[in-house]
Amino acid sequence: MKNVLFVCSQNKLRSPTAEQIFADWPGIETSSAGTNNDAENPLSDELVEWADIIFVMERTHRTKLQPRYRAAMKSARLICLDIPDDYQFMDPRLVELLKVKVPRYL
Repeated sequence: MKNVLFVCSQNKLRSPTAEQIFADWPGIETSSAGTNNDAENPLSDELVEWADIIFVMERTHRTKLQPRYRAAMKSARLICLDIPDDYQFMDPRLVELLKVKVPRYL
């Protein structure tokens, strides 16, 4: 079983959408978090340590995550999806983008 973490800024739109879409994907457990301190579920050392694969929505998330959580990342694979903050929760266009970009890494 692989642990997959989806990360955006606020953990309100993109990463919770991704978590929900891939929740039933065979062989993985999903979670999501936000890089901002006021995120719905703020990113933590524990979440980063838990993850085998970390998907960030934008390069800015990768830039925030790498120095702060370098020790916790260990061997986790970090993948930037390049999905801008232009979508609402479960927006069909966002769902389609995620279904195109994520599966090749799972």
